[in-house]
Amino acid sequence: MIDNDSQFTPYSDVNELLEEILLNVQNILGDSFVGMYLHGSIALFDFDPIRSDIDYLVVTTDALSKEKISKLESLHTRILLSDLQWKTNFEGSYIDKIALRRYDPTNAIHPVIRSDGSFGLDGHWDEWVIQRYIIREKGITLAGPNPKMLIDPISSNDLRNAQRNTLKDWWAPQLEDSHRLTTSVYQAYAILTMCRALFTMHYGIVGSKKDAASWAQEIFQEWSGLIEEAKDWHDGVNLDRIKESQKFIKFTILKAQSC
Repeated sequence: MIDNDSQFTPYSDVNELLEEILLNVQNILGDSFVGMYLHGSIALFDFDPIRSDIDYLVVTTDALSKEKISKLESLHTRILLSDLQWKTNFEGSYIDKIALRRYDPTNAIHPVIRSDGSFGLDGHWDEWVIQRYIIREKGITLAGPNPKMLIDPISSNDLRNAQRNTLKDWWAPQLEDSHRLTTSVYQAYAILTMCRALFTMHYGIVGSKKDAASWAQEIFQEWSGLIEEAKDWHDGVNLDRIKESQKFIKFTILKAQSC
């Protein structure tokens, strides 16, 4: 059981959700359960209750049966209908030990719960090389072994290659199709994510968006104002920087290609 005064997170309402997920997932999976870990902003000490999601990973012994996937879907439906404060502000993946150990694009489709509450199978592509790094090096263990026992070391070259591919496959199309960038929250997310991408390409490690943004402001001063707006953004503020966000995405893609 997760104690709300534990060091997993300093947020009692977040811990309440995590306890609900962990105990029910352990019950559903039984002997198939290996461990549960937090990653993303909360593991990088960059969590903002106003704008961040909770990201978690459940590791299983083997690929899950249709029956267990159905039970997990029912669990997440119950959570979505509950009064839990964070019921639509979290994302989780359920990945077996073999698929988790190292990135294999032929074994990258796994069950997920998305931030909108929908549950199903989804691809875990190059971005998950970066997430694996965060889990292995900085992840918060809620239950299970040290994640370093489950994930092979990820080199700087692996991180840089994954970052290039993520920029090419996910972000480059948004230079032509800007529908995701129509919201201020996504513009802020995109700008700060580009800062982290630049940081990763430069140092070969993953840093928090906050630290990467401050670093990028010093190194790329022509983008400092835009980055500052993204850092300061909060709900209710209209950012209205679609074109500028696209230009920064393009700048980041070109920088990544030259690294």
